[in-house]
Amino acid sequence: MAFVPFDDRDGWIWMDGDFVPWREAKTHVLTHALHYGSSVFEGERMYGGEIFKLTPHSERLQKSANLLDFDLPYSVAEIDAASIETCRKMGLSDCYVRPVAYRGPEQVSVSAVNNRTHVAIAVWEWPSYFDPETKAKGIRLEWAKWRRPDPMTAPSAAKAAGLYMICTMSKMAAEKRGYADAMMLDWRGYVAEATGANVFFVQDGVIHTPPVDAILDGITRQTVIEMAKAKGIEVVVRHIRPEELSTFSECFLTGTAAEVTPVSEVGEYRFTPGALSLGLMEDYGKLVRGQL
Repeated sequence: MAFVPFDDRDGWIWMDGDFVPWREAKTHVLTHALHYGSSVFEGERMYGGEIFKLTPHSERLQKSANLLDFDLPYSVAEIDAASIETCRKMGLSDCYVRPVAYRGPEQVSVSAVNNRTHVAIAVWEWPSYFDPETKAKGIRLEWAKWRRPDPMTAPSAAKAAGLYMICTMSKMAAEKRGYADAMMLDWRGYVAEATGANVFFVQDGVIHTPPVDAILDGITRQTVIEMAKAKGIEVVVRHIRPEELSTFSECFLTGTAAEVTPVSEVGEYRFTPGALSLGLMEDYGKLVRGQL
């Protein structure tokens, strides 16, 4: 499939309560969010006409905005409705959904007391985040150069655009060296997450995953923990040091885009996708499609 830039596509984008032709959905170059990172967003998936965990996503968008000290001009229910209507307007029943909220161009300075908050929602077809054939075999990750920041220095509980700068740099660096993604540590040196997905490890049938004291509490992460516990699998949430990876047999990532993706390699450590991670991958696929 030929690459089509995201600013040159057919369709509609919901912006501030109205549908705007896709190519006309623009904001000014002096928008505060472009200069100072005052933007929050969500990543959602619609499967078979239903957006999975839509309201929790909209609630997190609202929470993220509040953490960046601005309020959304729409309620959670209104954002839910606009997300569904945007999918219908685009004629899509299986797609990626991207709501974004950001401060506008009224004031270009560190302070933004006079800036209006804008909200937009775009949807588009979305193939597998990782190559499907490679996914079941496990993807390869390298260690990221950058670390997730101390929550006293950045609002780590927010899905804020500015927090993804080091993720972009880490993932691009990994891809240049033939890896699918990169594993990040937090500022203390504990295992944190991949660039856009939470991480889980398996040891003797028990799942281990980092706490969310310095990273985003992924909605897919929450879902997979619930699924695992429902299957009688013990889940231990704890800090994990990099050298502990030698004691784990399986590793997998979770996220709206990644869904459940087994990992075969993190730096010098190797894993074999097994029954637990492959089973959760299959079960998650059924759950989001209403088959479980």
